[in-house]
Amino acid sequence: MVLLRLGIGKPTIARAAQFARRNGTTIEQELLANGMVDADSYYAALARALRVPFLQTIDASLVSAVKSLDTQLITPQMVRLHHISKSLLAIVPEAAKLAALAETLAQKPGLAERMVVTTPSAMRAAVWTAGAERRLGDSVTGLFENERRFSARIVVTGKQGFVAGICLCALSFLAVTASTLSAWLHLAISLCYFGAMLIRGLALLGPRRQPEYLIPSGHLPVYTVMVALYRETEVAAQLIGALGRLNWPASRLDIKLVCEADDHATIAALKAARPGPQFEIVEVPAAVPRTKPKALNYALSGARGEFIVVYDAEDRPHPDQLRAAYAAFAASPPEVICLQAPLVISNGGNSWITSNFALEYAALFRMLLPMLARFRLPLPLGGTSNHLRVAALRACGGWDPYNVTEDADLGMRLYRLGYRCGVIDSPTFEDAPATFRIWMNQRTRWFKGWLQTWLVMMREPMRLLREMGPGAFLTFQLLVGGMLLSSFAHPWIFMLLATAVTYAAFGFPTVGSGEGALFVLDAANMLTSYGLFLLLGRVVMLREERRKIGWKWTSVPLYWLMISMAAWRALFELPFKPFFWNKTPHKPADGSSKPRAA
Repeated sequence: MVLLRLGIGKPTIARAAQFARRNGTTIEQELLANGMVDADSYYAALARALRVPFLQTIDASLVSAVKSLDTQLITPQMVRLHHISKSLLAIVPEAAKLAALAETLAQKPGLAERMVVTTPSAMRAAVWTAGAERRLGDSVTGLFENERRFSARIVVTGKQGFVAGICLCALSFLAVTASTLSAWLHLAISLCYFGAMLIRGLALLGPRRQPEYLIPSGHLPVYTVMVALYRETEVAAQLIGALGRLNWPASRLDIKLVCEADDHATIAALKAARPGPQFEIVEVPAAVPRTKPKALNYALSGARGEFIVVYDAEDRPHPDQLRAAYAAFAASPPEVICLQAPLVISNGGNSWITSNFALEYAALFRMLLPMLARFRLPLPLGGTSNHLRVAALRACGGWDPYNVTEDADLGMRLYRLGYRCGVIDSPTFEDAPATFRIWMNQRTRWFKGWLQTWLVMMREPMRLLREMGPGAFLTFQLLVGGMLLSSFAHPWIFMLLATAVTYAAFGFPTVGSGEGALFVLDAANMLTSYGLFLLLGRVVMLREERRKIGWKWTSVPLYWLMISMAAWRALFELPFKPFFWNKTPHKPADGSSKPRAA
């Protein structure tokens, strides 16, 4: 047997054979994926057996950067190296085909002189570098060139700007000259506020637990795990540990840690954590826009999996999350190409900001999104723990590199193209920003991205209505447009109520009058929005989560004013820095803050 002749012991081979039978792989794949043999030593031994040179690294300048080269990122087999004097063929041989290859070389002695053996990682590294410029261009301009209507590269089209200008001028003129228009405008905003709140209230109806799916029998597919990192030295070791605990065969995992090429500190920290063979560090050349979706697009060309999941640097996914997603995909119709796992805030008790953040995330991921999925409505995806079918993701154009909330944008685009999203209940734990400055920077970016998404979707409203259908179109307007409008209007309504209460003793209009009716509507909107925020979050929280929050929920009015501040800040930032990605710093999680169950 070839492996025995290479000096690999029988117990090691027997263990790898057991893994191979269970996972539907080869003994060779299991030996390498589980670190039972060192890849450099193994392929050097294969080179000696073939009597050809071994290359531990490949000079990328010798590789032609043709587009078909990217196939070698998926299955490294061979690349041609163009030396000045002659061409060489670098190969990654397989043990099962070693005898046949040796016989071919014996029959054609000249072929051995033009052949070298290398490792899969060395070949992929050379291919990443050789095709970097072309791949970077595709990741930045691909969506804009192929489906311009979906791209946020142009923030506001000329038609949108003209219509917005006309509407703004008309409203301003009428508001000054017509006394009754202000009341009608007030009423319209209040009703939109109420509609955005109503769709969230519907999440209280229906079942709250997701169905449990059994993993289909047979071998598991390759699953790609992708994490975009930038200036994440502090959480590098935590991330490697969390991903290393995923309950999926190492030989069927393709974990890509996507870093900016000039972020040397993060790359060094990742290497220092000594990730296993299933990990690959992908270095993205520096270019604008410097955004997470651009980095994900760049790495997508090398994704080897049938499915892909995106995590953030600070995430700690449940070890069984990939299995839960695979089982749900298998039980879902083909048009379901994306599944959202819930994000659970594990530091909810640290401050009043994190407590409100935890309530917000509990309501969104454990109440609202499951309700939308149940009724097959569009989902504004979260920025992490999205599980997708790779082939469909590529067909849809990947992520928009110019949208700073690429998750919400992708969820809406998938719906427009006829696909559907679902949810699973296997959680991902992460920490919320604990300080005002960090929270405000992050939330400003989110609002800027939601504005981008709404503007992109509304370039052709009638076409959008035809593609989505009336129910989904209305849901989109209430979810995204209503959320934006209510955030902008909240301080205004808050001040109106405060003013009304202040001079109520001096003859405020009666409830039967128009002003009184608006006052009642505003008060109902305000109190109901606060109540729903608390109820939706607390009803699905574990007892331990509620205990940590304690009485910090009383700061909800202040938290909502902060949300409005972020929305207005995003509105003023959008024309000047539309693609600026304000980085959220992360620190290692405190293990004691993690909920006991999910």
